[in-house]
Amino acid sequence: MNNMEKSNQTDFPVFLLLGLIEDTRLQPILVSVFFSIYLVTILGNLLIILISIYDSHLHTPMYLFLSNLSLNDICLSTSTIPKMLANIQENSQSITYKGCLTQMSFVLIFGGMENCLLAVMAYDRYIAICHPLRYTVIMEPCFCVLLILLSLVISVVDSLMHSLMVLRLSFCKHLEISNFFCELPQIIKLACSDILIDNILIYLSSCIFIGIPISGIVFSYVHIISSVLRMASSEGKYKAFSTCGSHLSVVSLFYGTGFGVYITSIIMDSSRKTAVASVMYSVVPQMLNPFIYSLRNRDMKEAVRKFFSGMASFL
Repeated sequence: MNNMEKSNQTDFPVFLLLGLIEDTRLQPILVSVFFSIYLVTILGNLLIILISIYDSHLHTPMYLFLSNLSLNDICLSTSTIPKMLANIQENSQSITYKGCLTQMSFVLIFGGMENCLLAVMAYDRYIAICHPLRYTVIMEPCFCVLLILLSLVISVVDSLMHSLMVLRLSFCKHLEISNFFCELPQIIKLACSDILIDNILIYLSSCIFIGIPISGIVFSYVHIISSVLRMASSEGKYKAFSTCGSHLSVVSLFYGTGFGVYITSIIMDSSRKTAVASVMYSVVPQMLNPFIYSLRNRDMKEAVRKFFSGMASFL
């Protein structure tokens, strides 16, 4: 490291979140849009959790996993959107070193948790359709809770590894992140020190902690589709597909938007456009998940109707 780099280093750097748009006149519109998105995300996912607790017919592994997915979506959105709204209101772009690393850690935890929960939910549907007679034996409550805790532990370990690697890096003074939240790859790019080990860790952890859940989802649905096609009854096929439709839509939305952002970052020169694209995987899926499960799932629609009927009679 040369003398100039050393002179530009600071032990407690301040990062600048450049956000999504440069035109300050559009900031009030951005605040309104993202506040609305955040409010819908919180209320929609909270409704899914309350209904899953309220309706005894939904006390099954599938809805236990769905409730945890909704809770995770609330936490993931809370990790990013409030800070962005606060910065716009204060006309500031800064976030402290500790604040940036904390935000990055939470995004990694809840992003990883979403990844694992989607794989667990795919496994649940695989057992329900391919091994229906053994479903209650395999998916017992203790095992379901263990799968959720294992997902959390895996996510925390992954986040902790990356956080510890970032802590060993030194940063220069001009630290601009072309996004509305602290994202691991962009933080590493700003380091003055060697980042080879960090990049290797990112690729390895992506292969393990993202590749394995995706492989599990693909494996589950290959067997699900194979089992459904062997069914003689068309009504049985429809019922089987309907139980998977919501989950498959959520999986497609989450991984489709994530893959789209990755492609966008490669083909686009504009970091601002990449930042806008990142909204598609870090904000939109969490807002749409409750609607997907509410509109595409017959049991959930009936539970929503009963819940609001009960609330109306109570009031």
